[in-house]
Amino acid sequence: MEELRKKEFMYKGKTIEELKALDVREFAKYLKSRQRRFALRQFQEIEKFINRAKEKIAKKKQVKTHNRSLIVTPEMIGMKIQIYNGHSFIPVEMIGEMLGHRFGEFALTRARIKHGKAGIGSTKGSRAQAKK
Repeated sequence: MEELRKKEFMYKGKTIEELKALDVREFAKYLKSRQRRFALRQFQEIEKFINRAKEKIAKKKQVKTHNRSLIVTPEMIGMKIQIYNGHSFIPVEMIGEMLGHRFGEFALTRARIKHGKAGIGSTKGSRAQAKK
């Protein structure tokens, strides 16, 4: 019987190791048009963030950022980055499926609404009971 093993992640026919060898501008060729345009125009900003993150990881410090518009590149895979959502920093582990997406997609700004039971006075029917 064949040995079952996890399928290796591929992005547009390339493995993560092949993509990590690419420059940000070379990786941009594999992105969709909107992300490619951002990566080609802001590649210096992306590279600056990656270098800063690697330095912080080497010093065993947390990598925090307010920049939610940065695009996930292959060099970021495996990093734990804390992304600001307007209220607090959300820890995010970068994985292969996140390639080409923006940081802001993984740190939601609006909390999920949890509705409780309707209380007295919340509906017209219950308001009449409260007056008695």
